[in-house]
Amino acid sequence: MQNIQRSFYSGSGFSDWEIGDVTIILHDGVYHLFHLIIPNHDYIAHAVSNDCISWKRVKNALFVGDPGEWDDDMLWTMHVCKVGERFEMYYTGLQRKLRGTNSMIGLAVSYDLYNWEKKNQGIFPIESKGPYYESMDDSPRKWLSFRDPYRIEYENTAYYLICARSSRGPVSRRGCIGLLKQEGEQVEYLKPLHMPMVYDDLECPCVFELNGRYYAIASIREDVKVRYWFSDAFLGEYHAFHANVLLPQGNYAARVVESINGKTLIYSFFYTSGLINSHRVFLPPKQLDTDERGRLLLKSFDHWEDVAYDILDQNHFNTIRCLFDNPTASHSIEDNRWVVGSRSGYELFVVEKPADDFIWEGVLSVEGMGKLGLVTDMDEDGSGYYYSFDVVNGHIEVRAWGFNEADIRSNFNFKVLQDNSFTINPRYTYHFKLIRFGNYIELAIDGLVKLTLIDYNYNNNFIGLYSASSVVSLNNSFIKKLPPLEDEYISNA
Repeated sequence: MQNIQRSFYSGSGFSDWEIGDVTIILHDGVYHLFHLIIPNHDYIAHAVSNDCISWKRVKNALFVGDPGEWDDDMLWTMHVCKVGERFEMYYTGLQRKLRGTNSMIGLAVSYDLYNWEKKNQGIFPIESKGPYYESMDDSPRKWLSFRDPYRIEYENTAYYLICARSSRGPVSRRGCIGLLKQEGEQVEYLKPLHMPMVYDDLECPCVFELNGRYYAIASIREDVKVRYWFSDAFLGEYHAFHANVLLPQGNYAARVVESINGKTLIYSFFYTSGLINSHRVFLPPKQLDTDERGRLLLKSFDHWEDVAYDILDQNHFNTIRCLFDNPTASHSIEDNRWVVGSRSGYELFVVEKPADDFIWEGVLSVEGMGKLGLVTDMDEDGSGYYYSFDVVNGHIEVRAWGFNEADIRSNFNFKVLQDNSFTINPRYTYHFKLIRFGNYIELAIDGLVKLTLIDYNYNNNFIGLYSASSVVSLNNSFIKKLPPLEDEYISNA
């Protein structure tokens, strides 16, 4: 049972990858999502949600300008926030007569989030200028990055963060978080808030305060990941920890919003192939926290627990099966504990899943070294998702692995969908939390989300463990059912 299309919001119409960069604002208990429409970039769409998971389209927010106006070509990334009694949308516009080479920042306003009016006078539209940033007269690429605005107030002053380009440095490494300050009807161009001096662009930048520190995040085209930097003060300087990937590969255009419960949520869309020119789906958010050193921690959205039901403990799982009938494999079942292993070759120890959508939690203890991990969505031939735990090197990856009937010379599909690192436990004992919801996969290890993605390859009947030259135990495991996905716009990829 492959290629089951039950997915999240993708803004789909004629094409199923229409969703572009996103922004969310929470107002009166409702999440409002605004996003680009790809590839035309001719309007900004609007959708609403009560849970930040299921979305319904409403009146479109903004359209390209009439011929001859500065934004008559395309609309790019925006940011929506409340300023006083009104809502303001800062958006990126391009002009036809310049063939889109000069992106500028415009303003639209609303009093209800549904009806918007452009207000491009005074300081707007804002364009890139020297001496700190490239200008139309001083751009080696002959086109400017000055887009993806983000407004933030600091000490009663409005600042704008921009995906900009420094006027100095190697051409492919000038990407920076540009910084502007507004005072009345004047805008001051400041030095970049942060310039790593290594990336072409820092897309969709934003800054937020969490637990006494400031964090800057940006999406990086070079490896299609979301990275972060930290500072003790809003105006910097910003630094990186030894590992600064916040969302693993394929997650993009990330920004933050405060949840109904006051938690800091990070949201993004996902490139299903891991490449920037592929199908995009808007993912459920994750929650942010920090550790004792100030490193950002990625945790599961607490809404999952609010809607989960029918807890089934490990003693009441369906009957365990050895899928491959490996003669060197063995397993024993105790009270809320399985011990499985295979001396030579692979074996899959599986049970029928109790629901299509579920949360599976438990503790894996490695009692003999070798290959091991979780499996979901298995069929009788072992086609499905393999979650490989490298407990020696602290590496996790999810693979879509199975039979390929389309090619008799390569009768297999094998693709690493996403990978990440995790902290090694000297006891080799790990708590996991695996969410399968529609085509969404999320895996947390010891409370931290390590894999978050969409994939359409498999939706089969079995879940369980695999072992190859290893012994592993599953302890105190349980499964919670999740209600079916409700979405006005289901993906048809």
